Amino acid sequence: MHIEPGLVAGAKIFLSYATAAGAATYTAKTAIDSLRESGAASLALRSVATTALVFTFFEILPHYPVGVSEVHFILGSTLFLIFGAAPAALGLALGLLIQGVFFAPFDLPQYGMNMTTLLVPLFAVQALAHKIIAPHTPYVDLKYRQALALSTAYQGGVVAWVAFWAFYGQGFGAANIASIATFGGAYMLVILVEPLADLAVLAAAKALHGLRGSPMVTPRLYDAR
Repeated sequence: MHIEPGLVAGAKIFLSYATAAGAATYTAKTAIDSLRESGAASLALRSVATTALVFTFFEILPHYPVGVSEVHFILGSTLFLIFGAAPAALGLALGLLIQGVFFAPFDLPQYGMNMTTLLVPLFAVQALAHKIIAPHTPYVDLKYRQALALSTAYQGGVVAWVAFWAFYGQGFGAANIASIATFGGAYMLVILVEPLADLAVLAAAKALHGLRGSPMVTPRLYDAR
């Protein structure tokens, strides 16, 4: 979902600084909540884990340029379910930054846009989880339809933000619309994969009872809240 260099240029790019600042502010709020819930050591461990995973997702897993951006397997809802909202958000932001600094410096001007595109849908997933998952249901007991809803919300949010940046930067010409539609169609195919990945990871976590109470996973993974 990397925003291509030049897609948003000139003074228009300043909007991305504002949206990224908003996403960073909300990330800080969720991090404070996580600190109160499970402590600094747990938040740090989970954030390191998500950062490493996100970097792996971007650099090692297959990714293909399609239309206005690239199709990546980000597994945002998986990160949320296993590690929690704050570590997932920190991992997405830091993993993306590390990739840009060391492997793709041409992406750094677009960092604010990419950060916004990854984090805002994650927080939408967090809000949706509160609505569709009963308060006393551990994440390891999720059903396929719930995993599908969370994955659809995340991937749909990513597509929506990429489309926004493309329209904002390049207008509503026929070629731009076609390029956005091509990207959106390809990216939404990830929805077929991510819910299965979510359920597979959750099933593995359910089998690994030793992780219950571990600082490496979100408390909600095993314990009803």
